[in-house]
Amino acid sequence: MLDESLLDSPEGLAEADHRALLRGAAEAGARVRTALRHAAEAGVHDLKPDGRPRAVLIAGPGAAATQTADLLGTLAGSGSPVTRLAPTGVAPAAGALRWELPGWAGSVDLLLIATPDGTEPGLSLLTEQAYRRGCTVVAVAPARTPLAETVGGSHGLFVPMATAPYDQDQPLAATAPGVLWALLTPLLALLDRTGLLAAPPDVLDKVADRLDRVAERCGPALATYSNPAKTLAAELADALPIVWTEGVSAGPAGRRFAAALAELSGTPAVVAELPEALAAHSALLAGPLAASADPDDFFRDRVEEPPALHARVVLLRDRPIGGLTAAPAARDLALSHDTPISELEPEEGGELETLAELIAVTDFAAVYLALASGT
Repeated sequence: MLDESLLDSPEGLAEADHRALLRGAAEAGARVRTALRHAAEAGVHDLKPDGRPRAVLIAGPGAAATQTADLLGTLAGSGSPVTRLAPTGVAPAAGALRWELPGWAGSVDLLLIATPDGTEPGLSLLTEQAYRRGCTVVAVAPARTPLAETVGGSHGLFVPMATAPYDQDQPLAATAPGVLWALLTPLLALLDRTGLLAAPPDVLDKVADRLDRVAERCGPALATYSNPAKTLAAELADALPIVWTEGVSAGPAGRRFAAALAELSGTPAVVAELPEALAAHSALLAGPLAASADPDDFFRDRVEEPPALHARVVLLRDRPIGGLTAAPAARDLALSHDTPISELEPEEGGELETLAELIAVTDFAAVYLALASGT
């Protein structure tokens, strides 16, 4: 059950936030600036690549590496294929995971390693394997870790991860806001140098500024009625979120939101991109999860009986209302089944800025839902 009174209690939220998730979300802009400075000090901005890599391979544990690969692949488009190397192992523990390069990987390919840990023996072995194959290796991880030493010894480029003191207090959640931006920012700067995507320093500064503005709009001091993240969290209480995205860069934001809901608050969610989402989820909306599916719910004992779980559509868009859009059809489908719909659309700006805003607002919403539901 969601404690809505907690949403409007900054002191209560701070007391419940044992993992500093709200602080990580609020400091996302600062994390981008710190990560950008670490990348510059590591020499990323001075690189002069001979050309684009044939393929970009990304390795790392958990949701952070998965989402980094998803975002970079979306932003790079067809310039070079971006592939995440999925680990194998008997457990998700750092010592149990192993990664392998594809048989075709060689000197014209680029291996990116992104990890908030840095102690994984499997990543060190992968780095050594890439060195023997002639692959260029770039890693972002905490400083003074075994991976940092291995990358340096293999003539790779190591960028220290932008960490905060409170990161060491509790095990980091893979979908924590600070983790994503600390890993993603140096790799955006690197791929800008290779020409795979456009993320020069001035654009990344704008991303940091946009994240700061979202933190002002979504911070714990603002009441729910004027706070889009708290409003979304309250709307998702006792609901099954059906996340629909429209626009190329909104897709990774929606998939990250679903992962954050699952990890931080234990809320399952399904996600799909418009217009195909309308066909993929039409049966779901017409089934027992639709708000109109249980007419007897009106007579439910509000004290003794928990509310039934019903679907709620969350529409994330990174394009203006005008032009070719499936949003009207999405609204019609949801409302025809009495399913409520929440919509988020960023302010105008570049692709990275609008993507950052969608990620930031949904990150705050996932954190508020987790704290107010006592997860």
